[in-house]
Amino acid sequence: MPPVRSLGSLLREGARRLESVSDSARLDSELLLAHVLGVDRTALYARSEEGPQSRAMEQFDALLAERGAGRPLAQIIGRREFYSLEFEISRDVLVPRPETELLVEVIRDGIGSTNRTARILDLGTGCGAVAVALARTLPESQFVATDNSQRALAVARRNAAGLAPGRVRFVQGPWYGPLEGRRFDAIACNPPYVESALCGDPPLCFEPLAALDGGPDGLRELRLVISGAPAHLEQGGTLAVEHGADQAAPVRSLMRRAGLKAPVTHRDLAGHERVTAARLPAGD
Repeated sequence: MPPVRSLGSLLREGARRLESVSDSARLDSELLLAHVLGVDRTALYARSEEGPQSRAMEQFDALLAERGAGRPLAQIIGRREFYSLEFEISRDVLVPRPETELLVEVIRDGIGSTNRTARILDLGTGCGAVAVALARTLPESQFVATDNSQRALAVARRNAAGLAPGRVRFVQGPWYGPLEGRRFDAIACNPPYVESALCGDPPLCFEPLAALDGGPDGLRELRLVISGAPAHLEQGGTLAVEHGADQAAPVRSLMRRAGLKAPVTHRDLAGHERVTAARLPAGD
């Protein structure tokens, strides 16, 4: 009879298997096993000497294989923390990254206390992380969020219903298409900005191509978002976009060409140029 494997030994084994694909192999192993058992990860330590049922061991092994192949942890367990909020995640949405929190902060700080009832647009909302985080931060503002994917919008609506009920209006369509000329005090957008040639590499290959692929130079969707912004911004309104670490200079150039003024690029916690914001001048 094979020896009984404890939860503790399974965690150690899982961490070893994930070392080559994850910088947080131990944490990933804990979250996967907690997901299989339906418990909080802190409970694993109280039960570390217990032996799980064979079915749970098989499920854990299968999830380790998925994670080992490069699939994002959030897709496997179906949730991700963003801006200290827990969001539902599916294979139909981009997994929100920590650096995208900077986009929330730039819009939040730009609105500040000067326009407490600002109208804010989140273009390409995905799971709704940016719109919901802003709605929690700016309780008197009004929010609209768009996405071209009906499946992504279904996830976003569920997240908003749980985290910011009644605060965000969702509409389906490409970029500004469904907005019928409406104008906003601020527009936030985390568009696809990965070069097409890189989208097939793990872990990106596990996420929706439409949420990643920015064309041959990574700027295709950024051009559309930036060029369309002046027709949907109020005078003095702000456009803030996330972009690749090497795309800040062309993004600033695109903003100036569109008639937006004083573009400023903000660095993420890793020191990379990540979000650029500019304003539509008064009188335009």
